[in-house]
Amino acid sequence: MNLIAIKIFHEELGGWDCKGCVIIIDYPSSLNRILRIFSVELRHCICHFFLMSQTIAIVMSEVFLRRLTPSLTPFARKMQDYRILSIHRPILELGPMLKELKPNGLITEWLPKKTDEILRLNLKIPTIIVATDRIFPNVLSADVDDWAVGREAAESFSFTGFKSLACLGNGTPYSEQRIQGFEDAISKNGVPFSIHVEASFEDSRYSESFRHPSKRMESWLLTLPKPVGIFAVHDPLGRFLCSACTQLGLDVPGDVSVIGANNDPLVCGLTYPMLSSVSIPWDTLGLQIATAMQKLIAGEKFSLQKTLLIQPSGVTLRHSANHLAVEDPLLRRAMSYLSERVQHSISITMLCDELSIPRRTLERKFKEHFKATPWEMLSQLRVKQAKQLLLETNHPISMVAELCGFNDPERMAVVFKRITGNAPSYFRKTYKLVGHEMGVGTTKKQI
Repeated sequence: MNLIAIKIFHEELGGWDCKGCVIIIDYPSSLNRILRIFSVELRHCICHFFLMSQTIAIVMSEVFLRRLTPSLTPFARKMQDYRILSIHRPILELGPMLKELKPNGLITEWLPKKTDEILRLNLKIPTIIVATDRIFPNVLSADVDDWAVGREAAESFSFTGFKSLACLGNGTPYSEQRIQGFEDAISKNGVPFSIHVEASFEDSRYSESFRHPSKRMESWLLTLPKPVGIFAVHDPLGRFLCSACTQLGLDVPGDVSVIGANNDPLVCGLTYPMLSSVSIPWDTLGLQIATAMQKLIAGEKFSLQKTLLIQPSGVTLRHSANHLAVEDPLLRRAMSYLSERVQHSISITMLCDELSIPRRTLERKFKEHFKATPWEMLSQLRVKQAKQLLLETNHPISMVAELCGFNDPERMAVVFKRITGNAPSYFRKTYKLVGHEMGVGTTKKQI
């Protein structure tokens, strides 16, 4: 039982001659019952007391903590006391440390076996597990929509004319979901598709890079029809893939174009060539987690039978995968021109003048290679950038339209809805702000 005493000077509690009153309650289970007695003003006073006396244990890896820290910082400024423990400590160390700390809440990261060990400690406090869509008893799960991550990678590859597509997985649950999302997205294009799972990474930390590819993986890479686009389910695997290609004499991105996931600057920036990656708005996930914990500790009603999800925000293109990896030099120049001028008010006539080519010839080449007209390709590039800005910034829609080369917000709304099926404002509200109200979770499912 967590007993807390509050001394409040208020006429609602003190009566005629009493200068104050002490309440002793079992926190947080009794908080809602106590709050119903008092006025709105006093409720805010009591809630403020609780919010300034929280101790929240964070048990996770340094990698995941680095992702969430920017969005947790504002809550720390409100006197939320975050205590950090490495999830890689043995459970025989973590158990006594957590029991001695006596936190009001726990935020931890899903890891095979370790998560079950932590839950068996039976701490009986509000708990949030990130990086999983599994539902645990009396625990809130928060995660990225991994099927959508795979779809984003597939959509980026759809702009190019690869002879084959493939996925490199690592045998984890999120790996299977991301591959499934990728495969579903390309199922109708008729391009040969292959999957390889390299699962011998149990002893490796996220940022480590020292393993060599298996003979089976080497054979798989050499026999794939080239050029091939390969989606690696997370950035370390993408770095591993780029290294394996270099060892086998395969050119990246000429022979093998690579897209990872998570857009981790440390991993992507230290990969040669620099790794393209599906971007995850970690700030949004961190904000949802911190807000949810705040409400759980306050004893507010909350559905624990649904997973809080965030959507990926597009692919950040670097050297390992780009639209220039096509054989036709004219198409390379065209894609370079469009990609570099997405935010400018350009036209297809201007593109044809730049390339000194008739419009019909250019459109025929685009249709044969990209299955889209030059204008459709430009529209997709602009919408792709708009989606990223809508999810990762708070820019007004008018500014997003300007930054993406649309003449006005109305024009962007028309093109955006034609390509995505949603208006820009609805897209931002649904995929960025979902969960901010924290009254309803989102069930993770394949869509």
